[in-house]
Amino acid sequence: MLDRSPLAPAQTPTLPPIAGVRLSAAACEIRYKGRKDATLIEFAPGSTVAGVFTRSLAPSAPVDLCRKHLKGKTARAILVNSGNANAFTGKLGKAACDRSAKAVAETLGCKIGEVFLASTGVIGEPLPVEKLLAGLDGLHRNLSGGGWADAGAAIMTTDTFPKLATRQARIGGVTVTINGIAKGSGMIQPDMATMLAFVATDAKIPAPVLQKLLSTGNERSFNCITVDGDTSTSDTLLLVATGQAKHAAVKSAADAHLKTFRKALDDLLVDLAVQVARDGEGATRLMTIDVTGAVSDKSAHRIALAIGNSPLVKTAVAGADANWGRIVMAVGKAGEKAERDKLKISIGGTTVAAKGQRVAGYDEAPVAAHMKGREIAIAVDLGLGRGEARVWSCDLTHGYIAINGDYRS
Repeated sequence: MLDRSPLAPAQTPTLPPIAGVRLSAAACEIRYKGRKDATLIEFAPGSTVAGVFTRSLAPSAPVDLCRKHLKGKTARAILVNSGNANAFTGKLGKAACDRSAKAVAETLGCKIGEVFLASTGVIGEPLPVEKLLAGLDGLHRNLSGGGWADAGAAIMTTDTFPKLATRQARIGGVTVTINGIAKGSGMIQPDMATMLAFVATDAKIPAPVLQKLLSTGNERSFNCITVDGDTSTSDTLLLVATGQAKHAAVKSAADAHLKTFRKALDDLLVDLAVQVARDGEGATRLMTIDVTGAVSDKSAHRIALAIGNSPLVKTAVAGADANWGRIVMAVGKAGEKAERDKLKISIGGTTVAAKGQRVAGYDEAPVAAHMKGREIAIAVDLGLGRGEARVWSCDLTHGYIAINGDYRS
């Protein structure tokens, strides 16, 4: 087990039960020994579902299955395993998914199309599906409303801490709860989703509305983090609404009843996403990168990612080196509209460069002091328009190389 990240939250939140949701975790020894590596989440009949998935052109077998089942708009279960991604496994991977979904459906007495699967771990190795299914009876037997913490831990791979979050909101005067768990530490630059994340609420929301809320929230959260610039084959984010809360009917994503729910969901997604960035493999510093003044939000987002993914920027941050020239480099190479003499760059609230040169009387001392902290703030104003974006990244240390050099050993 890797040492807990120095950027980990001081406390792990306790997630309350949600009506219509039960969870359990078990040790199936799919890859890991002496730890839980499989999770089953059960939902009440009639629960609606939304999802976003990787845009990788080499998606895992579970992603293919989830995309197909999402068309049914309802979910009764999610079965997750860690240690094996069931990606690039050909016909064996599809067969493993089909067997798993059928077994879960028979166990819960639901339709196969209401079962969703997710796998994370090594790519290219056939999933030992017999081990996973051998643990299914135990997973079913141990389902409980209080299983969130175990579920969050069981889906981890190189993560150093479980990622959990909870929020409450009101819909038509009725209080609803939103809980979420996520995993991710390396192979992180999501493109439509995160590594794995599962969110549930007791709200009653139609699937099309749920999908709109999730897609919008995802663009502001998981699609705004990067650890290493690599998009996983397995990225999966699912949101399930059990409909157990008795509130006013919801008809559209713009419904006034959903105002606080939208805010709470967006906040929870950002919370989980930033926890993933905090747990970047070998990370010792979190970067928050704000880009303003771009010609569009999309352009600002691409520039922010160029900064967050630059090995030179990331290693400067790792070494607490106030080398702002590397930020200039990253902006210039991003392939987005930028004008040298309009750029303004700040680190930790101190402007270091503007109008094409270092600011007059520049004193590096406050910037150097900021660079020694755990959380680094980088701001770039392009002075061209109203486009803006915020991205979270982390530094690049020897720890990243050590973890990935030994990943399969």
